[in-house]
Amino acid sequence: MLKVREGVRDLVPYDPGKPIEELEREKGIKAVKLASNENPLGPSPKAVEAIKRAAERVNRYPDGACYYLKGKLASFLGVPRENIILGNGSNEIIEILMRTFLETGDEVVYAWPAFVVYKLISKAMGLKAVEVPLTEDLRHDLPAMASAVTEKTKMIFVANPNNPTGTMVNADEVRAFLKDLPEDIIVVFDEAYYEFARGFPGFPELLEEAVSGERNIVLMRTFSKAYGLAGLRIGYAVSNRELIDYMNRVRQPFNVNLVAQEAALAALDDQEHVRRTLELTRSGLEYLYSELDSMGLPYVPTCTNFLLVKVGEGRRVFEALLDRGVIVRAMDGYSLPEYIRVTVGLPEENRRFVEALREVLGL
Repeated sequence: MLKVREGVRDLVPYDPGKPIEELEREKGIKAVKLASNENPLGPSPKAVEAIKRAAERVNRYPDGACYYLKGKLASFLGVPRENIILGNGSNEIIEILMRTFLETGDEVVYAWPAFVVYKLISKAMGLKAVEVPLTEDLRHDLPAMASAVTEKTKMIFVANPNNPTGTMVNADEVRAFLKDLPEDIIVVFDEAYYEFARGFPGFPELLEEAVSGERNIVLMRTFSKAYGLAGLRIGYAVSNRELIDYMNRVRQPFNVNLVAQEAALAALDDQEHVRRTLELTRSGLEYLYSELDSMGLPYVPTCTNFLLVKVGEGRRVFEALLDRGVIVRAMDGYSLPEYIRVTVGLPEENRRFVEALREVLGL
């Protein structure tokens, strides 16, 4: 038998679903993809132009230090550049964190259901993954997470807002949570949906605390969602200088490609595009809330660009929508078998989802 690292054999590979082009070929219909929380407006036109220019230079290795992007992010966030690390998406940053600071047998605490990558990397590395159930209203149970901490706990992940539920914990809850934790634990706040959340808790206080080094706090953000650069895989983290310095020792050289760096630089300069994205998301959510209310379907009010909807047999509804060319996400893999998750799309995509859902449910 092939010898595999302990923890890997029992893992289930992440299922991204079929490419939309393959579904269209199989079904013979035009499909809409509302499964991966992507930006339906696409990237900023400025980013597209930057990508075209960068394509002429891909014979060269990228800037391994992300010098210019790190500088622009530092100015944008109001933090020193030494407190920032760039990664090939937030996924790589999570992996760098665990590879840098954790050893086999250490404990990682996170909520469940939450971003599945916490589980995948923890178990692949032989760490003890401690999953704390969400509250009844599908929010992080921070007191329960604090109670789950033992002397072997080295890292905690808080997805805020949370994927796949779209829920948040507020500033007071975060402060009380941090107060209850040993100071040597690394607390990672995954803020992938930061831009979509109104009145985000703890900012700028949490950012200031992360930079100061008084506690080992890490804030992770991404260009995949509001900035529309999911296909280029680029994210970043902010923390104290010592922590970032150690992460940079583990980070692979040239981990962020040239095209992604140039696109992110341009995207940061187009905050109007981000504003349009947020407005589209808000109006789309208002429409979906109204339609789901009229169908009598429960849903979880969201602070993100996606919505968790209770439909009964989630897998069956997912498959039926797929037959109609509407791609959403089934939630049985997240221990939420009665739900589907749908990304807010363009107005016509939202209408098509609603029409297909009515047809599938006979409403």
